[in-house]
Amino acid sequence: MKNLLTTLFLIIFLNGYSQTSIIGFTPENTNKQLQLEKSFEEKLNATNLDTWMQKMAAEPHWVGTKFGEENAKWIKNQFESWGYDAKIETYQILFPYPTERVLELTGPTQYKAKLTAVPVEGDPFTAQGDALLPSYNAFSIDGDVEAELVFVNYGIPKDYEKLEKLGISVKGKIVIAKYQGSWRGIKPKLAAEKGAIGCIIYSDPEDDGYGQGDVYPKGAYKNKTGVQRGSVMDMPTYPGDVLTPGYGATKDAKRLDRKDAPTITKIPVLPISYEDALPLLSALDGTVAPESWRGGLPITYHIGPGPAKVLLKLTFDWKLVPAHNVIATLKGTEFPDQWVMRGNHHDAWVHGANDPISGMVALMEEARAIGELAKKGQKPKRTLVFCAWDAEEPGLIGSTEWVEDHKKELQEKVVAYINTDGNGRGFLGAGGSHSLQAMVSEVASTVVDPQTNVSVKERRIAANMVNGGDDSFKLYALGSGSDYTPFIQHAGIAALNLGFGGENGGGEYHTIYDTYPHYKRFKDPEFAYGVALANTAGLITLRLANADVIPLNFSQWKSTVSNYLTEIIDETESMRKEVLKHNKMIDLNTYQLAADPTKKVKTPTKKELIPYIDFSPLQNELVALEATITEFEKINTTTLSKKSIDDLNKSLMKAEQMLTSEKGLPRRPWFKHQIYAPGFYTGYGVKTLPGIREAIEQKNWVEAQEQIEILTTTFKNFNTYIKDVTKNLK
Repeated sequence: MKNLLTTLFLIIFLNGYSQTSIIGFTPENTNKQLQLEKSFEEKLNATNLDTWMQKMAAEPHWVGTKFGEENAKWIKNQFESWGYDAKIETYQILFPYPTERVLELTGPTQYKAKLTAVPVEGDPFTAQGDALLPSYNAFSIDGDVEAELVFVNYGIPKDYEKLEKLGISVKGKIVIAKYQGSWRGIKPKLAAEKGAIGCIIYSDPEDDGYGQGDVYPKGAYKNKTGVQRGSVMDMPTYPGDVLTPGYGATKDAKRLDRKDAPTITKIPVLPISYEDALPLLSALDGTVAPESWRGGLPITYHIGPGPAKVLLKLTFDWKLVPAHNVIATLKGTEFPDQWVMRGNHHDAWVHGANDPISGMVALMEEARAIGELAKKGQKPKRTLVFCAWDAEEPGLIGSTEWVEDHKKELQEKVVAYINTDGNGRGFLGAGGSHSLQAMVSEVASTVVDPQTNVSVKERRIAANMVNGGDDSFKLYALGSGSDYTPFIQHAGIAALNLGFGGENGGGEYHTIYDTYPHYKRFKDPEFAYGVALANTAGLITLRLANADVIPLNFSQWKSTVSNYLTEIIDETESMRKEVLKHNKMIDLNTYQLAADPTKKVKTPTKKELIPYIDFSPLQNELVALEATITEFEKINTTTLSKKSIDDLNKSLMKAEQMLTSEKGLPRRPWFKHQIYAPGFYTGYGVKTLPGIREAIEQKNWVEAQEQIEILTTTFKNFNTYIKDVTKNLK
């Protein structure tokens, strides 16, 4: 008999996708699991997904709405009918509803923004009038400001660097930025740091309107009146309820005064359509925007400031509203205190057919099929917990409050958390804890792509290679943006995020056009990829639930982290060379000689030299870890007692928590147990080994060295932990 930990990391395929072993399963249990999975897959029914989407996306259902509560109760009842013990856990969270939205061009010409998307023919859901949530950015402050306008492209750091070179300041101005380029909350945050007093965000047609394809209703893309809603909460500081950082927003919880909540914006923010943006941008003069800044509107893009002058006035009704989380449990037969968790949110900005209902219905179909198997005696060994989260859209609030409220128990019991959100036609996207990569890769090899009849893994790899990648299957680094965030970043629990896409482009995101008719025409008409998602996530859930040894692979984790470190070292060296080149060009007067003498350009100044940073402690620790992991994987578990196997699984459940640090990331006091290896979402993008990377980007060399020491200690503790596990098993 092969030793179990070798089997744990072995993938053998016969006749295409037929397997003789599964990661984490003994040979004698492999056939039993494969038969279970075949029965599970046969039960998946696309008609259910279609029917349930029509039910849940029939009306707008943002957090606090009556229909949102009705959906939660209906989901609970569905789970109960499938044999689950289901309940609703409610939290009282702060949610601002817009009561006044005014945007006017007051000079040199006048224009009052419409701030309303128009209904479209053939989609009755877009004509529900006052039932539709007005377009706004949640957690903008109230404000009444008037000032000259400045166009800042996407409103990200490199755009402000360009403005500085051009001698243009946004201090005391209102900025207008394009959506995309970063997470939306970064745009007002950075604008405020630069001295702006207001922020407008618009969707440029080049990005998700007619520049990409026909607009709705003819095509999938954003028409001229579509507006993307969304939160601008400072989630990199902390997600969840803004008034209860680090603890659950229960009814009697102690709450911050709203004026002291650090994640509410410092300036008023409003999203608008490209129809409303056109008069504002047309009224700008001054420097012509660089070519890379120009969008798809039929104008010459100018930066300003002015002569366009705008009035921005916003008022919100700030009140506590209920967020209803549905928690459904199917108790395990052998390990009831080991939980495999599966989640998707159910709230939306408006109807939310794609975001999030397409993922929610896939989760429900998984649960239904597993419930039917359980009723026939095929119950999982570990407890399954299915979750339908509320208040994800305004800032990952429902899931965060639940995790904060149950954190101690979750850290004791949860094996892993599997998340989904929106879903569409195309390629599998899978991100998460890299210790789960081998298992996810194996599952992806068994799920058939509904369009090409090859495995979803094979199709994913093909897309990677066409786009310049290699021929390996890898999990992307998780940052934030969905409900896995509190599990991996707050609680140190291994997590995954899954979904299909890439062939379902459109401009409906967070608009009134994210409806069932839109989804059926342009996203996943037959719900074939909904079934593929249910199958992929379901197999992962079942394998985690039934594995003899929890399927974690630390070799692949270590390899990935080593690559992250190499990237940082290479980027630091590249920064050093760029600074040397920049300073040399100033000495040679290169910038002035190359500039157009008739245009105003600020002469650059010399930059601070990049010092050499000592990465060797971290590099040495990773070498030591490799040796420890190798020894761990040599263990022959076939000689172990059942108690030893049980102890091993309990140790594996704690492994991800060992990859955390109580010190967290700098400047984020609310983050405890901040995970380092899988990545952290800063708003500008996902940063791997983020403490080090951010310090280097900010040129804080002392902090960079401190973060290297913190991470070295974290990995040293993990090394000791794996050594102890190995020693106890021998």
